[in-house]
Amino acid sequence: MRTKRCILLCCMALSFVKSYGQQTVQFSQYIFNGLAVNPAYAGYKEDWTLNLSSRLQWTGIDGAPKTSTISADGLTRNNNIGLGGIVTSDRLGPQNTSSLYFNYAYRLQIDEDNTRRISFGLAAGLVQYSLDGSKFNATDVGDGAVPSGYESKLTPDFRLGVYYYTPSYYWGASVLNVLSGATSFVDNPAVIRETRHVYLTAGALFGLTDNIDIKPSVMFKEDFKSPTNLDLNAFVLLNKIIWLGVSYRTGVTIWNKTNLQNGLDKSDAMAAIFELKVNDTFRFGYSYDFTTSALSSYQSGTHELSLSLTFKSKKPRILSPRYF
Repeated sequence: MRTKRCILLCCMALSFVKSYGQQTVQFSQYIFNGLAVNPAYAGYKEDWTLNLSSRLQWTGIDGAPKTSTISADGLTRNNNIGLGGIVTSDRLGPQNTSSLYFNYAYRLQIDEDNTRRISFGLAAGLVQYSLDGSKFNATDVGDGAVPSGYESKLTPDFRLGVYYYTPSYYWGASVLNVLSGATSFVDNPAVIRETRHVYLTAGALFGLTDNIDIKPSVMFKEDFKSPTNLDLNAFVLLNKIIWLGVSYRTGVTIWNKTNLQNGLDKSDAMAAIFELKVNDTFRFGYSYDFTTSALSSYQSGTHELSLSLTFKSKKPRILSPRYF
């Protein structure tokens, strides 16, 4: 079984080399760390917040994806400007992608009560793509697609986004890996790089009783090469403290992509998510993904942990509750 798993992982990695691109990182709890998918999210919670996430995907498969991220964001003394930073490490077998982005968001107040805002965000950073050829077991000796040693490339990159929110709903749009199409930045085909992605997100909050709220949300992720990715999420908020949620992730067909094979299995995973707001400073989250694709028989699910620390401002602010 160990041999089969290694073969499976290597086939996946080699398929990435052929396309010279891959999907961006995946987090089931992305709704609790919006900076990971949209730079315009910087400063949304107003108080400075530190977020940490760690995801162990497809446990039981040697070299399976391992993703970690740490981010911090908040407002400057100018209430209209949000700043943030995010560091991410994503490893898949012989491949590793590390990135550092600095985020800037300018927020426009829509109403006099300051409960509605639209934010425009820009992130600039560096991405390092690397591939360790010694970890491959090539079928053909001397295969030119497999590097003999360690290959690495450092490239600049940008992210763009817009985020609109009220106390009861939000929507956002963003573009990640803006410079991924600039092949001059990654001139070695052995080094895998991420493709440009467009994200569309939306969600709402409905109060059922004084102690129970429902929060549905949706996210579309598009790279114009692979199947469009759709995340459907639903949460129950108990006493403003405990989040209990489920998520369903699948591929969808919006238009015909001639580069894709017919009959692809579009199902991906379902996730159970638990979040606990311990107090106004500390939040803890855990999710478990049940794989619904053909990989389900080769692995034992996906575990994801998240933590956040909020540092309250000494300057009093009129702040509506932040549930997004």
